[in-house]
Amino acid sequence: MPLPDYKKLLLPTLKKHFGYDQFRTQQQDIIEYVLEGNDALVIMPTGGGKSICFQVPALLFEGITIVVSPLIALMKDQVDGLKANGIDANFYNSSQSSEEQQAILEQVIKAELKLLYVAPESLAGLSNILNERYVSCIAIDEAHCISSWGHDFRPSYQQLGFLKKSLPNIPIIALTATADKATRQDILDQLQIPNAQQFISSFDRQNISLEVRSGTEKVKQIISFVKKHPNQSGIIYCLSRKNTEELAKKLNSNGIPATAYHAGLNFNERNKVQEDFVYDTTQVVCATVAFGMGIDKSNVRWVIHHNMPKNIEGYYQEIGRGGRDGLKAHALLFHSYADVIQLRRFASGASNEEVQIAKLERMKQFSEATTCRRKILLSYFGELLEENCGNCDVCKNPPQIFDGTIIAQKILSAVYRLKEKEAIGTILDVLRGSHNANILEKGYDKLKTFGIGRDVAWKDWQHFIIQLMNQGYCEIAFHKNNALQLTEFSNNVLFKGAKVSLTRPVHIAEPKVKEKVKRTKVKRGASKTTADSLFERLRQLRYKISKEENIPAYLIFSDKTLMEMERDRPMSIMDLMDVSGVGQHKAETYGDEFIEEIMKFLGSKPKKEKKRSTHLVTYDLYKKGLSIEEISMQRKLRDTTVYSHIAKLHSDGKDINIYDFVSKREVEDVKKAKENIEGSTSLKAYYDYFDEQLDYFKIRLALSVIDN
Repeated sequence: MPLPDYKKLLLPTLKKHFGYDQFRTQQQDIIEYVLEGNDALVIMPTGGGKSICFQVPALLFEGITIVVSPLIALMKDQVDGLKANGIDANFYNSSQSSEEQQAILEQVIKAELKLLYVAPESLAGLSNILNERYVSCIAIDEAHCISSWGHDFRPSYQQLGFLKKSLPNIPIIALTATADKATRQDILDQLQIPNAQQFISSFDRQNISLEVRSGTEKVKQIISFVKKHPNQSGIIYCLSRKNTEELAKKLNSNGIPATAYHAGLNFNERNKVQEDFVYDTTQVVCATVAFGMGIDKSNVRWVIHHNMPKNIEGYYQEIGRGGRDGLKAHALLFHSYADVIQLRRFASGASNEEVQIAKLERMKQFSEATTCRRKILLSYFGELLEENCGNCDVCKNPPQIFDGTIIAQKILSAVYRLKEKEAIGTILDVLRGSHNANILEKGYDKLKTFGIGRDVAWKDWQHFIIQLMNQGYCEIAFHKNNALQLTEFSNNVLFKGAKVSLTRPVHIAEPKVKEKVKRTKVKRGASKTTADSLFERLRQLRYKISKEENIPAYLIFSDKTLMEMERDRPMSIMDLMDVSGVGQHKAETYGDEFIEEIMKFLGSKPKKEKKRSTHLVTYDLYKKGLSIEEISMQRKLRDTTVYSHIAKLHSDGKDINIYDFVSKREVEDVKKAKENIEGSTSLKAYYDYFDEQLDYFKIRLALSVIDN
């Protein structure tokens, strides 16, 4: 049961723990529905706020909320994010020892947790607490994994139907970012919640600009793109392990720091790549599609698909990892016919081969489209867009439609004279009049159609052939070495005078001057990230704190929140809490440092406040004789935060015996390090100097002694 008068507590709970003044569309309806004990299926795009839909109820239910997630490697990040918001949470999975697992079960029994993340394979270990005495709600995250119709089927998810049988009175909320109609019905059936209400949010992520380019010279294009987006986090998805490593190597050789991520790396190596990306240490990750699942990193500014995804659901989920903060992001997809052939081979022999092939075809059609891409994307999920989006490559550069009948006749005639036995590459060579060994050996240079298209570029012929396939005038026989073959409509063009409309190819070009001007406009809440900007100074402060506390920077504050700080320039804790994304817990934990940085930038003095500064509250407890651990527990702050308060208090001249926390020998060591470290005042420089053997907080405390 939820707490009494829970409706009155919804907005205060949201503000206190998450820093938001209002819920997004549908969030409050979903939360109230679940709090009333009902089952729900939530389809909400990546970055749309799915987690809030079960995290807020978890805070208001009396018992614990179990969150089933397939993402073992990321559970710690998810739990760290909750703890950063002042929420008691933990995870339970196979990466922990039996002693650790037992301690977690005891936390549940003592009602010390509100949320517990668990892998489906580990549910058996929770049998002692999987009852209505302890559990108030169950959330099934990434719920599409339960369905063989979905794009990321996990057999381990099929066991989850037992939850409703075991806990018939406990509400189940299933959540996913991508599920078509068939997948949604399968989720309800498998979880045995047929009467669950479906909440389907808009899939329209307007802040993401969509673009598809030809796969010609991909690496050159990628290097150019990344260099035009300096200091921005991005993901490049590749089809194979080899692709990730080769591309990362080429980017590094061109001065772009990049790392590879794939299943061939061991657990620690994958963890390191992922952690460096989440902590803003690595700018670019070249990865297979497993990378990014469950990552809440809000400041990914672009996502590139080096290869075409195998379905629209996967593509949509992957591009959704960009722009989670609502700021502008870019999704760039490279399309080549070789990808289609390879993905079709991968699907061959699968138990759901027919479904995979059909979904691949839809993805191919999206890639080759000459109409608004966002319309195609949204319509796939059953959402209609009346107007063109204006934020995709097709809308920005509308194709020219012309009478392509003669071009169609030339292509279809070549297919006919090659007896429908050759793939697209050979047909293009015949049209272009190529004298390569294959053409000469087979005598194709003697055909009437040989060389009839010398005046048209190879890639343009390819563009026209794909359009003819989309319109049904020819097709690929994948089972016959990918030979291009005629269809029943071909005769209408070759012999009956049927007209064919085609679009002219849109060639890759540098952005127009008009677009450059558009990008320089800074709307309300945006920021120019120059070295002297307040945003950049706040970003550097956030990075420093993230290193000290060993949590991802975005868990402290998002880029969007920093931009609002830059715009509003709060100079008191109360002002800071008016900024979206700043809750009470974070204001108390980090507020003083961010306000101090803003005042330094402005050369201003702080406002007088009735509320006592957080570091002075720590000082009161210190004077009462409480240890760091006791202060941390009483104030629900991290130890590292309390240590930062101690350092500030000492620097401010308060009566602090700093040698209670750092030895005189360690102070001397830091003093020597300071003499040897040139041109850097960052704690990380000292941390690296000591080969990571001296903790950040001790370095900071030692410096507070030295600087005084």
